Amino acid sequence: MLIILNIFATNLIPIKNMCGIVGYTGFQDAYEVIINGLRRLEYRGYDSAGIVLDKEHSSFQFAKTKGKVDDLAAISENFKGKFNIGMGHTRWATHGVPSNTNAHPHLSNNKKIALIHNGIIENYDTIKTMLAEKGYTFQSETDTEVLVNLIEYFMNKNPEIDFPTAVRYALNEVHGAYAITVMHDDFPGILVVGRLGSPLAIGLGENEYFIASDASPFVEFTKEAVYLEEGHMATISLEKGVDIRTITENEKIIPEIQELKLSLEQIEKGGYEHFMLKEIFEQPKSIQDTLRGRLLVNEGIIKMAGIWDNLEKINQAKRIIIIACGTSWHAGLIGEYLIEEFARIPVEVEYASEFRYRNPIITDKDIVIAISQSGETADTMAALKLAKEKGAFIYGICNVVDSSIARITDAGSYTHAGPEIGVASTKAFTAQLAILSLIALKLGKHNGNLSNQEFMKLITELDHLLQKVEQVLQSTHEIVKEMAKDFVDVQNFLYLGRGYNFPTALEGALKLKEISYIHAEGYPAAEMKHGPIALIDENMPIVIIAPKQGHYDKIVSNVQEIKARKGKIIALVNKGDVQVSSMADYVIEFPETSECFSPILASVPLQLLAYYVAVYRGANVDQPRNLAKSVTVE
Repeated sequence: MLIILNIFATNLIPIKNMCGIVGYTGFQDAYEVIINGLRRLEYRGYDSAGIVLDKEHSSFQFAKTKGKVDDLAAISENFKGKFNIGMGHTRWATHGVPSNTNAHPHLSNNKKIALIHNGIIENYDTIKTMLAEKGYTFQSETDTEVLVNLIEYFMNKNPEIDFPTAVRYALNEVHGAYAITVMHDDFPGILVVGRLGSPLAIGLGENEYFIASDASPFVEFTKEAVYLEEGHMATISLEKGVDIRTITENEKIIPEIQELKLSLEQIEKGGYEHFMLKEIFEQPKSIQDTLRGRLLVNEGIIKMAGIWDNLEKINQAKRIIIIACGTSWHAGLIGEYLIEEFARIPVEVEYASEFRYRNPIITDKDIVIAISQSGETADTMAALKLAKEKGAFIYGICNVVDSSIARITDAGSYTHAGPEIGVASTKAFTAQLAILSLIALKLGKHNGNLSNQEFMKLITELDHLLQKVEQVLQSTHEIVKEMAKDFVDVQNFLYLGRGYNFPTALEGALKLKEISYIHAEGYPAAEMKHGPIALIDENMPIVIIAPKQGHYDKIVSNVQEIKARKGKIIALVNKGDVQVSSMADYVIEFPETSECFSPILASVPLQLLAYYVAVYRGANVDQPRNLAKSVTVE
């Protein structure tokens, strides 16, 4: 029995994750499918790559190398056209430095079992010691090689058990997070996969099956996929199809087949030089998709099921705690300003990575909002589990349907931003701000803190934001592109903002440091006098976010202090601004809007500035060094 599900098109890829897995069995050239699939997963961040292929009456053929998928292809071209089953991997180093030896796949001591793995095996050292005492040797520094030898150990210990059973036994002994794919030379035609804490998808084709960390490697071949659930494993073969079972109990599971409506065009560059630039320019559409069906200006309502069904619970909350990491944390800071101003509910914003380790005070009167583009971020998931154990109501904001965070929450909202391939988040950030704006305005209207007149004014302005983002893109693109040339050799940047635009300054600085490798810091403008002012000289560029609303006069004072110390000022101002513009060395104009929405407009030129500085410095914009789209290990 198969259950068919239709899921909203643009959110089926679990976008943000480290490492990439691709597997294939069928009638096509497995080498071509796997290599091309690995290229589709390069956005995830990695430092080495490998491939293993097999066929009946033949031993494994494999290649792996430190470097890029192109480096792997260069040393493995002779595999082309010879195999119909295999698997490949892109690795982001956790245990052991990036090297040919530490790259995946890893083979068991008897060379009969090959394994690729995303995640971390936390108790690998204990298992490694046990295996070493029994005579097993290890070539690499990885936890993955320990797991593949543990599978061999169970097969040697129990000769009567089959290959999938040995994998299940081994997985029941390990602790941590993983998505694995395993092959055995004595069981040709079989792929065994398992998942705990790291996504894995199985594509279902005509007489062929695909395995991948997300749907992008096989979207051109099939529109049907099964997303493996937490704690499940599957045995896949052309002869018997897909057999899914629980890892702990070996209970057979009826697969839920999801219909993919993701198009190939969505995960390709579409004529842009980089995915990041494409995604910056997609923001008018991604914001529109986020607001569609929720912001009904003509009816004067905001329609959000997750909020509407829980309005009283949220309004009666003692406080709201927002937990997130990285760019999502910056969105959460702006969310704090929004919710406290319009809903008048106390808000705390926490780094998910710190939240669970400081013994936080959480009660059943608290609302916890988790923000994550991928819905798979390990630190955020761990923090959510703690909050849930304490009885808090959990609300999720993420971009990926059926992701781990979407499943653990009590309610939530998808951003519908669409696939974000560039490591540095752009359109996901502004989509998160759109969702947080809707939540704050909805709560404020419901609890009476916003009059009908104020509410209508704000939602009308929010509705007009789409056109204003488009205006920003058209009016600032060439200006920023030219301006960025002047900052190629700069070593440090300072970003300053006040109120709603202090978090915008943090986000602008993060974008620059992520992809250009220039040291950059964001500060509340008033804090400049408490330390950072010591750094300012003629070699220090300072980005000032200075819309007319809010604390404009105070920003003017900050600009004067910078000019007195010969700092180079890049001013983001509203169109027609005179005072700050007259003192600035570089001026970027964006349309006026309500102060609460100005971070959405101001973020766009800051994204462009980071992008073009990185391009001129020759950096790998879409895949910056040492970074991954989502950290799925703590």
